[in-house]
Amino acid sequence: MQLNRLICKVKIARHRPESMSKAPKEEKKNLHPRNKHRFGYDFELLVRACPPLRDFVQLNPYGNESIDFGDPYAVKMLNKAILAQDYKIDHWDIPEGYLCPPIPGRADYIHFLADLLAQNNEGKIPRGKGIKVLDIGVGANCIYPIIGHQEYGWAFVGSDMDKGAIRSAENIVAANASLNGAVRIRLQANARQIFKGIIKTGESFSLSLCNPPFHASAEEASAGSRRKQQNLGKTADVLNFGGRSTELWCEGGELDFIRRMIEESTLFARQCVWFSTLVSKSAHLGFIDQALEKVGAAQVRRVEMAQGQKISRFVAWSFQNPLL
Repeated sequence: MQLNRLICKVKIARHRPESMSKAPKEEKKNLHPRNKHRFGYDFELLVRACPPLRDFVQLNPYGNESIDFGDPYAVKMLNKAILAQDYKIDHWDIPEGYLCPPIPGRADYIHFLADLLAQNNEGKIPRGKGIKVLDIGVGANCIYPIIGHQEYGWAFVGSDMDKGAIRSAENIVAANASLNGAVRIRLQANARQIFKGIIKTGESFSLSLCNPPFHASAEEASAGSRRKQQNLGKTADVLNFGGRSTELWCEGGELDFIRRMIEESTLFARQCVWFSTLVSKSAHLGFIDQALEKVGAAQVRRVEMAQGQKISRFVAWSFQNPLL
């Protein structure tokens, strides 16, 4: 069954009329101005960077080259190609079942965080390994350290409580010379801790970032996956972007996780200039503002981002004047 599906895709790609001109790429102005993906994907370049992607390229109803975003293998090959072409990552892979992130949105978070750091650096984005960033929940894909280091040269510590994710992220770092010495991976041994057990005595960071699990239970996560697949016209037992339980849900869901993050951040107020987290549900913002006021955050920033029709945002807070 799988073989027939792949053969069909190869035929579609190979029998595309060579005379068909590519439709002009429309600029995605809602993405950050420095985002490499504002003009969509150049599949000719991407296939050169990752030849196996060719088998998954097909024409969409608008006559443009694309992939089936409901196919997890196609999404994985697309990510491999993007990371090779745009971020010079030659070796990237994740185990089956782990989260395969959409890269343009992840890049937006990094670029807006760079703007945040620039606000207190005379408008200049600070670059180089002197900027240390903590990624809470680095995942098997290691995507934020890859983008942050390749775009700005920042040094990263990535934490995760899933041992499989830790091994995968470490393998990615070890396999790419550009990441060696710039990205370190640490295991969070306590599922109820976020910064504790990760930030060491005397260690300091310019900022932390996090893409928290947003579901409150496994059942809720499964329902969300089913809705996503139905929107893509797929059966409910297929996951395009994947995701392990620790990546998709935690007790109390997104809001409880962020509340715990805010409370625990007070213990490291002098060791991290800016704390930040993505917030998937706008209904949570009022509660987050209250929590930040309660702990006495000196500065709070809220930044909206948009990828297509999806609106996301992150909240950043600091207990000090951010002098880099």
